[in-house]
Amino acid sequence: MGPDRVIIADDHPLFRAALRQTLTAENPRIVIDEAGDLEELRAALAAEAACDLILLDLKMPGVRGFSGLLLLRAEHPEVPVMIVSAVEEAPVVRRAFELGAAGYLSKSLGPAAIRSAIATVLAGEIFVPEGISLEAPAAEATLLRRLASLTPQQLRVLMMLRDGLMNKQIAYELAISEATVKAHVSAILQKLGVDSRTQAVIAAARLDEEAADSFTASEEAG
Repeated sequence: MGPDRVIIADDHPLFRAALRQTLTAENPRIVIDEAGDLEELRAALAAEAACDLILLDLKMPGVRGFSGLLLLRAEHPEVPVMIVSAVEEAPVVRRAFELGAAGYLSKSLGPAAIRSAIATVLAGEIFVPEGISLEAPAAEATLLRRLASLTPQQLRVLMMLRDGLMNKQIAYELAISEATVKAHVSAILQKLGVDSRTQAVIAAARLDEEAADSFTASEEAG
């Protein structure tokens, strides 16, 4: 069996270096790649298909709340994604698992605990922080399942709708026709069970509400 390949996706070089050192300290055969934003991460995945684990920060360029996790799970369902974050609130952790995370790692953990948590996920299991219940309210779970059913292209269109782009702008950004954009929008509305673009944008925004509130609270506390 070959070495484990892990991609650390975080926009703070010092944290990436510290996490790299933590992981290689007792396993020099582990292969570590780094990415400072979502596009670098996607490029790393495209360059080398074999990846055993992505360690994903919830707050970095290209990642807005859970949209990055959702997109990665849609594009690379075979690669486990473990969230690494300073946010420890139960609703945020629970939402990550509802959207397909294989683990949730707090940045406050010590080196030994970090290695143990990551080893758990690399072994094919999930890692849930101590004291966290994964039971979610029924309505929230239903919405998350519907969001997770979108294709990668539909997710990109939804994120652009959330950012206020019109069909013509979306078509330009994705190099597709406006008719194709309209078809994607119709499919999005159907999958989310909503009647309008506005309702779809509200649903997408709920991906980020709790994470954004928690980030703000963490920064203010710091």
